[in-house]
Amino acid sequence: MRSVKEALDFGAKRLKEACDRPRFEAAILLGRASGLSRAELALKEEALIDDAPFEAMIARRERGEPIEYITGFAGFYSREFLCESGVLIPRPETEFLVDRALALAKDFAAPIFAEIGVGSGAVALTLLALEPNARVIATDISVEAIALAAKNAERFGVADRLELICANLLEGVNSRFDILLSNPPYIRADYPLPRPVLFEPKTALIGGERGTEILEAIIALKKPILACECGYDQEEILRAKLDENGYRSVAFYKDYAGLTRGFTATL
Repeated sequence: MRSVKEALDFGAKRLKEACDRPRFEAAILLGRASGLSRAELALKEEALIDDAPFEAMIARRERGEPIEYITGFAGFYSREFLCESGVLIPRPETEFLVDRALALAKDFAAPIFAEIGVGSGAVALTLLALEPNARVIATDISVEAIALAAKNAERFGVADRLELICANLLEGVNSRFDILLSNPPYIRADYPLPRPVLFEPKTALIGGERGTEILEAIIALKKPILACECGYDQEEILRAKLDENGYRSVAFYKDYAGLTRGFTATL
């Protein structure tokens, strides 16, 4: 048994070399382990807790495992998504893809999105939450991702407007849709991944020897409206591929760091 304060001190010390904000992350893990809110942790510093579950979480984080897998949750677009090992963790920069999709959807009274690589469902379910007349047809090659997206859809009450298909690209998608979205794997095979990223599924990260292979396959589908995330150094290759496939209205956008992060395109 430890007091809340002692547990936080212990966790922050153990995580000093594992992350940039050790006390902040220790507080997140202690809250999950104890069931106490951030406010309760601050108000009950001397309260005694069973620290065994907390120590186990700290040990996992100390080894480099992403905090989202340890807590089982990931934040995205001001929502908390269920997050499980084996499925890509949503990234803040992917929120830009949601913004671009929402802008494209303004031209449709009841937009139908198709998404390649649904993952946890962060993009698809955020769009459904923000666009009450929208529908999404989403694919993923991962059975685990499809199952997690289904859980999150139930969590947010939008399962009736989401169709999930375990397939590559658009295989099995026979319905009409207006806008094709994707945050596909786009890291090149020889890129050195940070330690926490090594815990995530490579099939959701590695896009091939160049990194652009899956994006190129998506562009080659020649769907009228595209919105895709991509790597910061891939604009030249993808512009050429878009031009080759007849896309004339192409706009690349940047992320919070001012780096190229994706594009929209129309035929």
